[in-house]
Formats: sequence, structure tokens, C-alpha cells
Amino acid sequence: MAYDVQQLLDMSQQQLDDLFRASPAGDIPNGEAEGTAIIAPGTRYTESIAKIINFFGWQGKVFDAEKGVLKNKVTPFGVEAIVAKVGKGESWLDGKECIVLDYSATSLVAHWIRDEIRLISPDFYLGKVYWGKERLIDFCLKF
Repeated sequence: MAYDVQQLLDMSQQQLDDLFRASPAGDIPNGEAEGTAIIAPGTRYTESIAKIINFFGWQGKVFDAEKGVLKNKVTPFGVEAIVAKVGKGESWLDGKECIVLDYSATSLVAHWIRDEIRLISPDFYLGKVYWGKERLIDFCLKF
């Protein structure tokens, strides 16, 4: 099944977790991805929150698969900042392979953040954000 952003925004947390668990890690992506934060999944606020975050805070990520790094696109101007190391690793959600976006050694601002992504459709990834070991929010990336 091919997914789109709206379908993910309409899902509950359980549905998002089930989709993540059922999806392969996929290849480490390369290039620019449009990002959408998924906060308060399954509520009527999810879409509004996503739009606000997308405009003011975070628009997505730019991956360099060859170098194994990414930069986040932040601020209303899409400034590329906040670097992470990218590689395959074990998911904290289910112990299976995922793509880990690790900020611990690359960012003073986000050194306690770890993202995990898996491929859910061609050029479309679902992600989990952890703060320390605490699960924070979900997001998606469309290439």
C-alpha cells in the first residue's frame, strides 16, 4: 500500500507504531525530504500542529547518504542546520533494523535526540523521535 502524509496524520499512535513495526528499514535516503511532524496522533489537533511546526520550526531533512550525515531544514527560511550521523541500527521500539539519525556527537542543540526511520512507501519514511530514551513524537519524510 502506498501511504501519504494525510493518512499518517489521521492514524492513532497505535496504528503509527504498528506501521513502523511492519516496515523494512529501507535504504539510507539521499537528497532533500519534506518533513511533517506528527504530534497528538489521532486527534483533531494533529494537522494544525503539523502546519505550525512546518512553517515556524522544521521543514524536513537533507541527506547525504555517501557521507552518512544529514542536516535539518529549520526556521521559516529553511536554513540547513542541526547535523546528525546516519546509519543502520537496532530500533528502540522493536529491536529490528532501522535507519538511525544520531545527534549525540554532532549537535550541541540536539545531542540528546535520536530519530529512527523506516521505509513505508517508495521515497516515503515514517520516523520516531526519542529524547534520551523517552519517545517523543513521530514524523514522516517525503523524498
